[in-house]
Amino acid sequence: MDDRPHKAHRPAQSGAKADKKKGKEKQHGFNEKAFAPKSGRRAERQGRRNVERDQTRLHVPLVNRTPDDEPPPVIVAIVGPPGVGKTTLLKSLVRRYTKQTLNEAKGPITVVSGKKRRITFIECNNDLNSMIDIGKIADLVLLMIDASFGFEMASLLHNRAVPVLICCIGNVRVS
Repeated sequence: MDDRPHKAHRPAQSGAKADKKKGKEKQHGFNEKAFAPKSGRRAERQGRRNVERDQTRLHVPLVNRTPDDEPPPVIVAIVGPPGVGKTTLLKSLVRRYTKQTLNEAKGPITVVSGKKRRITFIECNNDLNSMIDIGKIADLVLLMIDASFGFEMASLLHNRAVPVLICCIGNVRVS
């Protein structure tokens, strides 16, 4: 008895169940009356609205995203030796303008400060050549100075034709 394969199920061809299944086969498909509008005016309005919506999708004006009338962003360079607080100053400036905390400062950071005004902050390495190069393109240079070492870097950068140089003193310890 276990060696014999089982017979495949044969669907009922007559009787109550078969009649029920035949009735269901007719029901599968699209019911035209279910989605028909109840009145002719409403159908006409829906048709006009659909045509109008399709036409407005075709005639959507393209937004010109090129900033022709906007001035370029103001570039602010933050330079100084390591451990003086360049990243701390950068994070606080970004928080001042955007009211959002910045977890990691990598690369140039552009902040929208007004309707047509943007500011780009760039943190510079502790290399004299990179400081001079960034001073050529920057509109404003913030020089972070460690008060325990002195102001030699300020006089050196100011003589290299940096447009605007503002010195920020950090690590001031009062004994």
